[in-house]
Amino acid sequence: MAKVVLKAPDGPPSDVERIKQESRYLRGTLAETIEDPLSAGIPEDDNRLMKFHGSYLQDDRDVRTERQKQKLEPAYQFMVRVRTPGGVATPEQWLVMDELARKYANGTLKLTTRQAFQLHGVLKWNMKKTMQAIHNALMTTLAACGDVNRNVMCNSNPYQSEVHAEVYEWAKLISDHLLPRTRAYYEIWLDDEKVAGTPAVDGEEEPIYGPTYLPRKFKIGIAVPPSNDVDVFSQDIGFIAIVEDGKLAGFNVAIGGGMGMTHGDKTTYPQLAKVIGFCRPDQVVEVAEKIMTVQRDYGNRSSRKHARFKYTIDRLGLETVKEEIERRLGWKLGEARPYHFEHSGDRYGWVEGVNGTWHFTLFVEGGRVKDYDDYKLMTGLREIAKVHTGDFRLTPNQNLIIANVTSEKKPEIEALIAEYGLTDGRRYTALRRNALACVALPTCGLA
Repeated sequence: MAKVVLKAPDGPPSDVERIKQESRYLRGTLAETIEDPLSAGIPEDDNRLMKFHGSYLQDDRDVRTERQKQKLEPAYQFMVRVRTPGGVATPEQWLVMDELARKYANGTLKLTTRQAFQLHGVLKWNMKKTMQAIHNALMTTLAACGDVNRNVMCNSNPYQSEVHAEVYEWAKLISDHLLPRTRAYYEIWLDDEKVAGTPAVDGEEEPIYGPTYLPRKFKIGIAVPPSNDVDVFSQDIGFIAIVEDGKLAGFNVAIGGGMGMTHGDKTTYPQLAKVIGFCRPDQVVEVAEKIMTVQRDYGNRSSRKHARFKYTIDRLGLETVKEEIERRLGWKLGEARPYHFEHSGDRYGWVEGVNGTWHFTLFVEGGRVKDYDDYKLMTGLREIAKVHTGDFRLTPNQNLIIANVTSEKKPEIEALIAEYGLTDGRRYTALRRNALACVALPTCGLA
């Protein structure tokens, strides 16, 4: 059989490719337009680049017509997305996000299905202050959107705490390794200020991404059986943790998942990832990088609706792609190992962990954290964050785990849960508990 020649599809690059190529590693004219006092918006080229910085421009469609009549520009505002690998945030970080939501955004926090935070309604004049506060809390919005690897997901797993802790560390390492290296983010938002957590960067080169980054967004998730709460087969790369004798032996590797499609276009389709082998824990970061570079080099840069990794695999063939991955690695993946998934939902209420710790999974309807007239959800979580000594975990089902609560702190946390009537959702129907919601509001162009 003739050997497949690896190449990207023919065709002129899309306009987004031009914008990336001309951007000088994601700079564009963002620094100047963010400082421009004459408009609350930014030019479209800069808006495309803004996604790589974790944000994009929206406007309030409810007032579009009225503002048009008054010859005013649209009511522009920004969505800001914060990367939290594995959905883990400290109480201090939760309090920062709570404050920013009330000070600069629309007074609410959104927990996303990729275990990240979103702020909505941030005005251009407040963007720099918001980004700097996020950075000072040792978080980042860099690469939360755009043609890059997005927030790395990780099973929330409150009932397998020791394995979760180890898998979470690998998720963080993958996330950090695949971040863009450009200084643009620090120049534009932080005035190139260096604080703890700022990665060291040599020169302007992007050693992994190159000057035009990826053809489209790229998603990685890690599942720990028996739970598949991250929907591991919907990811561009899905890592399935293999636990043997209570220890993490490594990961099965699945590639090419993606649930997106264009309505009415039969050349686009949802697809589940396929398992291609196994790697040890210490190999997982390298495996993630080499797989992503195959998509970087051979993905479709002409048609964005065909630019996801699943289409690259289908065009070149799964075995061909696997061979190329192994060629880049310089070694072969092992045989996939047995695993078994039992559920994908959250375990609500209190679950006992290890070393005397407890986890409380709270139902957050639609992932929207806000105070309602009869339910002070945001205030209750703020008060818990002030005394909590563990961490918070954002689940892929848009819920929240008050995690690693010590036995000493548990009565105090329980009292606050009762005082604010925070619910684990078990009194609701299964349909209500499992319904996922997009942002909608009057700002999302896709709603």
